[in-house]
Amino acid sequence: MPDNADLPLLLLSAAAEVSRAAQAGVEAAGFTDIRPTHGFAFVRMTPDGATVGEIAEHLEVTKQAASQLVDELVTKGYAERNPHPRDARARLITLTERGWAATRAADAALAEFTRGWSDTLGANTLAQVNRALARVVSPGRVRPSR
Repeated sequence: MPDNADLPLLLLSAAAEVSRAAQAGVEAAGFTDIRPTHGFAFVRMTPDGATVGEIAEHLEVTKQAASQLVDELVTKGYAERNPHPRDARARLITLTERGWAATRAADAALAEFTRGWSDTLGANTLAQVNRALARVVSPGRVRPSR
């Protein structure tokens, strides 16, 4: 078996650890009514908002599913619907202050997670991993797996 045969499984395990760390940080900050999928939608809504269609495309779900997710986020106070500045037919979904606070909690948890890896691997090795992954991973497609 080649030395790198486990790489896909290790990357999937790493992604699961990242997701768990973000969720734990969000919950520890008091945001116990959101799930990781909400965070993936938040990623698409930052910094300037997104339409339901853009959120659906980002999450690779139907517009109906994305609309239901947006409804839930609006009801819980994490997002709001606004007039779209360039399309009168569309609504721009943006984070509220509560949504931004949850995002900051996730960011803080992920910074702590990264510090843990840095402590384990060393700053230079972690920087090499970061650069190597940046060469092969398409940025901006952060979404849950199905």
